[in-house]
Amino acid sequence: MKTSKTWGIILASLLTTILPCTGQDNITTTVSADVVSQYIWRGQQLGEAGLQPTLALEYKGLSLSAWGNLGIVNSNDTKEFDLTAAYSLGGLNIGLTDYWFNDPNEKYFQYKAHSTSHVFEANVGYDFGPVSLQWYTNLGGNDGCNKKGKRAYSSYAELDAPFRLGGCEWTATVGCVPYATDFYATAHGFAVTHVGVSASKELKITDSFTLPVFAGITANPSTQKAYFVFGLTLHP
Repeated sequence: MKTSKTWGIILASLLTTILPCTGQDNITTTVSADVVSQYIWRGQQLGEAGLQPTLALEYKGLSLSAWGNLGIVNSNDTKEFDLTAAYSLGGLNIGLTDYWFNDPNEKYFQYKAHSTSHVFEANVGYDFGPVSLQWYTNLGGNDGCNKKGKRAYSSYAELDAPFRLGGCEWTATVGCVPYATDFYATAHGFAVTHVGVSASKELKITDSFTLPVFAGITANPSTQKAYFVFGLTLHP
């Protein structure tokens, strides 16, 4: 698929341009892994307990990251591998993500329009301080269909409000699917799919080691389901 080839060229160009021209002190590297009790994404349950590693580089607002999910209890859970290029300036942020799921097939380098397991998504958002707003739209790949059976260009919008309470960092979230698509289960039109609150805190284990832990409650009004998730983050 032309989109995938272009995506690969962009990533390679960014890496070969940035890395040789910047000092190590200017680049931030993230190596971490979340261990979660279940995998909830935008109000949908995609798996049970899982391991979710992250590898990322960031330089002056530009970031390149890889993220994955692997079930550690049920081998049939969703396997996922995502690549994201993003840029932020002030409160504005934009990004492009190549999602890969092991459905409809487990071939990573399969890009044919009607058989690929990749989904290409663009996003734009703005952090206003008290709240932040994000909009995501699928541009290609294994997107869903609308009521007429045509590509839906499936979209998702999310409003987040961070706050501090009781020594923890909290975030209240409301997310919705604005129009019909079968990419998001039961979204036959406008649907609120995520209403939740989460909290995180760093537990001090020793003077030189802390363990970030988090918990969240998510309700999906469109499916009449609710989830409670606990997790911890491992990092050097």
